[in-house]
Amino acid sequence: MESGYSDFSKHPSPHLKLLVDTPELQSDNHRPEDNIDFTDAIPKKDMLFELIANKRLTSFFQPIVSLESCSIYAYEALCRTVGPSPFESISALFQHAMLSGQSLALDMLCRENSILGAASLGLTDTSALLFLNICPTSLLHPEHNPGSTEQFAQNSKLPKERIVLEITEQEAVSNYSLFKKAIDHYRDCGFKIAIDDFGAGYGGLKMLSMLEPDYVKIDRHFFQNKDHSHINYNLVDAVATACHRIGIEVIAEGIETEEDLNTCREIGIQLLQGYHFARPAPELASASKLHIPALPVATGSGTKQFDQVICVGDISTFVEPATVKDRVLDILSRFNNTATLDSIPVLRNGQLVGLINRRRFMENHMVGRYGYGMSLNYYKHVGDVTEDSFLQVPHYTSVEEVARKIHLRQHLSIYDDICVTRSAKYMGTVSVSEILNAVTENSMILAKGANPLTGLPGNEFIQRQIAKMFSQSIHFDVCYLDIDSFKPFNDRHGFEMGDRVIKKTGDILIEAVKKFDKSTIGFAGHIGGDDFIVITRPKNSMATCQYIMKQFNQTRRMFHTPEECQAQFYNSVDRSGKRQRFGLLSLSIGIVSTEVHRIASIAEISSIASDLKKRAKKVQGSVIVRDRREVEIVAE
Repeated sequence: MESGYSDFSKHPSPHLKLLVDTPELQSDNHRPEDNIDFTDAIPKKDMLFELIANKRLTSFFQPIVSLESCSIYAYEALCRTVGPSPFESISALFQHAMLSGQSLALDMLCRENSILGAASLGLTDTSALLFLNICPTSLLHPEHNPGSTEQFAQNSKLPKERIVLEITEQEAVSNYSLFKKAIDHYRDCGFKIAIDDFGAGYGGLKMLSMLEPDYVKIDRHFFQNKDHSHINYNLVDAVATACHRIGIEVIAEGIETEEDLNTCREIGIQLLQGYHFARPAPELASASKLHIPALPVATGSGTKQFDQVICVGDISTFVEPATVKDRVLDILSRFNNTATLDSIPVLRNGQLVGLINRRRFMENHMVGRYGYGMSLNYYKHVGDVTEDSFLQVPHYTSVEEVARKIHLRQHLSIYDDICVTRSAKYMGTVSVSEILNAVTENSMILAKGANPLTGLPGNEFIQRQIAKMFSQSIHFDVCYLDIDSFKPFNDRHGFEMGDRVIKKTGDILIEAVKKFDKSTIGFAGHIGGDDFIVITRPKNSMATCQYIMKQFNQTRRMFHTPEECQAQFYNSVDRSGKRQRFGLLSLSIGIVSTEVHRIASIAEISSIASDLKKRAKKVQGSVIVRDRREVEIVAE
């Protein structure tokens, strides 16, 4: 992938040449009619002004693909010059603009070109996002107008929610407090935030902690530097794991080879960008023209209870590992003495480095091609025969995810045992058959647990998902939703109308999760009756619930008579059999955040949520009660 401000077109414009006859520019061996470089005659500063003044800049677009959906997830806009230019690269152009005090003007022109250009090419007709590079120094410039980018989006009719502002990590930021205020302004306006070139600049983890971005783009260095591939793999794995734990989407930049692609698959990075898929182009690439490999579809996400299999660590078995210094004959003895032992993990200095498979060990090293395997390997050590191609997963990995990874392995090792680690330390192994059995059981429970009316997963799935997030130390918010006075409404309008209300509420929840939380964290569930649940990232919970409340209040006119809508109430029988006046249908929503409470079980969540819903029901109409460091009540 090409960074928006750090790369130039593969076909840069040639330098202009100029005929000069001024004595100052001549030498003893230079004649007036000779051509000289344009940049020797006219200062680059003047050329920079000319580029900006005449708007001789345009945007190319490079797709960001999703392996999970096998589609184009977004496009990144990349600056290009139109016509001849004295700058050898776009990076040089921006560096010179910074030295000349023109970085803001250049940055704003690029923003305008990118947004309007993408819209004119039909981006608004797709579901793809637009990634837009912005300079950190521009945000802190005293003449910067924060409303300009919003105006560009409005003029192009491109929703702000579909624009992702990339903040490059390669540029130093001295005033972090002021910088964060600028970023928060854009986030409040509806834009999403990404950190570009993560791992290649000054900010690092500090910027990640400060901005809490929606996306992190891992710099291409970690995929292109093959000399340090093992180190880079672990660094990328650690960054991706940390980001995924806190709900940040990860994009891998610079994916150019099948090896890069497989690395991302193994780590679990689903969003990729690079020449392996497409180069930047003046038009929007079509998914049908790209080679986006489809991942094997998982058989189901499962609906396990707490006493059922959720994570691979729950079914792993500790197998005594060997070390690289052990003798090969020791491995032979262990296999001969234990008929059920299919594989032995191998450690070097406490770290998992390989696996020895029984069948291949016997065939290749004990028998050999001509029957001399034992003699050839008699004095060898385990490190000499260890296979370094093996599958290892953290203990918190779901059995469904492990099954997906198994399908991605080479055919030769597809049935090998899987190594399980905890904090990168060897923990145990699990067989393929155990994984497949767990996945099958999960699928059966999921089929039985889904609510037939709304199609939403039921209690088993909800509990399993929450348990999985607990095991991964993921912060999340739980939104409990209850339809107020649903029983008297049912009694007044009939069960068929009540079912329509339940079905529509479920549809609204699904729509809200898709709109505000596309990550693997977000999901909606149907506890039963008129009780629902939504799980989302903490920063998205309030916006999600407000959207649900707004859509529900607009939709309820479909279920009440015109007379009830005009009067804003109806008469029905309460639970004690007394006739009473009730307001129109409304929602009581209680939000519990694991960022505030150290919660370790669903029982604790349910207890807190129950209290919040009681507070919400004391207020007439649709109400949201959010329990963070203080209770916040938002009424209709």
